[in-house]
Amino acid sequence: MGKEDKILVVDDEPSITDGLRLLLGAEGYDVETASQLSAGRTAIEQQPFDIVLTDLQLPDDHHGGLSLLRTVKEVSPDTEVIVITGHGSISEAVEAIKLGAFYFVEKPFEPEQISVLIEKALERRRLLSESQNLRKHFQRREYSSIIGASKAMQMIYETIESVAKSDANVLIIGESGTGKELIANAIHFNSLRSSHEFVKVNCSALPKELIEAELFGYVKGAFTGAIQNRTGLIAQAKGGSLLLDEIGEMPIELQPKLLRVLEERRFRPVGSTETFEADFRLICASNREPREAIKDGVMREDLFYRVSTITINVPPLRERSEDLQLLTDFFFNKFKEKYSRPLQGFSQAAYQRVFSHRWPGNVRELQNAIERAVLLAKGARIEPEDLPFGEQVGEVSADNFYVPPNMTLEEIERLVIGQTLQRTRGNKQAAAQILGIYRPRLYSKIRKYKIQIPRENRHKTKKDTEP
Repeated sequence: MGKEDKILVVDDEPSITDGLRLLLGAEGYDVETASQLSAGRTAIEQQPFDIVLTDLQLPDDHHGGLSLLRTVKEVSPDTEVIVITGHGSISEAVEAIKLGAFYFVEKPFEPEQISVLIEKALERRRLLSESQNLRKHFQRREYSSIIGASKAMQMIYETIESVAKSDANVLIIGESGTGKELIANAIHFNSLRSSHEFVKVNCSALPKELIEAELFGYVKGAFTGAIQNRTGLIAQAKGGSLLLDEIGEMPIELQPKLLRVLEERRFRPVGSTETFEADFRLICASNREPREAIKDGVMREDLFYRVSTITINVPPLRERSEDLQLLTDFFFNKFKEKYSRPLQGFSQAAYQRVFSHRWPGNVRELQNAIERAVLLAKGARIEPEDLPFGEQVGEVSADNFYVPPNMTLEEIERLVIGQTLQRTRGNKQAAAQILGIYRPRLYSKIRKYKIQIPRENRHKTKKDTEP
């Protein structure tokens, strides 16, 4: 089937090692087996594996599974480990999760259960690997703070890498909370101007009467209250970069003056007769579509063309669902460490609520939600009630699930998948996470059962329109 993922199965029961070798080999995986801790450890030290399935109790060491897990995480931290446990060893299985195991499964288990867990573990490993590889392109901290492995974010990374060394004006467009300032940081701190100052100003936060004086500076006596000369932000950014956040909110009467500075590369402080050199790289950001601002008469079209030599469109979080788990896990680990909370992660129901929420506040809202949950969680895991938003539309508790009589298993499966897609508003990545299956498997079932995707998200991305 074209799969090249390598899997190691360590168990002293031949029925399990032989059965999993046949099962996983038939699915296209490269499978090796070992019956003892020592053999498993040798295999891990000799070559890398994508997945390791290990029994907790091995003949040459009663706690061999935990010992093997430690070896895996020392030799190959990115390898995912699934622990197989018998009755009476659940406490050890929990300890294994704390040591970094992806999941544990009790004996006896169904083959389908192992297949699903492996697919989920490989999906998580792939997303984490893609995100880490993309972020390695830039060595500076300002770039590594951008989280995302989706195609949309890959395009943004490539654009940053292409334009950072130039002096081209950049316009970053995106909803509030999408991370526009992080992208601006990445551009500046990976540019040839990175050793100079990066000056930022929010055009919507300054009174109209003051923004000109803030930008250009002023001389003593230029207006009432100007009791001494003041250096403006353009002068402060000399040799560096200037970020004009919410450029669409700049007073229309000031825009021709900014345009003149960009064309002539000189500026004049308010009240002065002397002009000075303007040496800065301009980066602008807007949460409003500039063409709408032009149509509404609040932004000059010639200024728009001048500031948008390069345009970066940052998609809202709801349109890059592939990044949602990466961001969720990143913020969880960040705040867990910051506040020293002994939490183990999210319950499946909590993940479900995260994936079904629309996140109108984007990454900023998600960050605040995770920080609050980490601080207020009362149990070992974050539960739905720890998240600061109400029950989602269509969210049904397990107690309320109803299966009509005389339905076949396939009909029930079709019903469950259809309802989950309705609950996630057509977000197939979120639906796959909730259902506990690999995304390609979900696509296959959507085709098999001819399930109609809710219209709201049917045309969001090319990736999501190919079931």
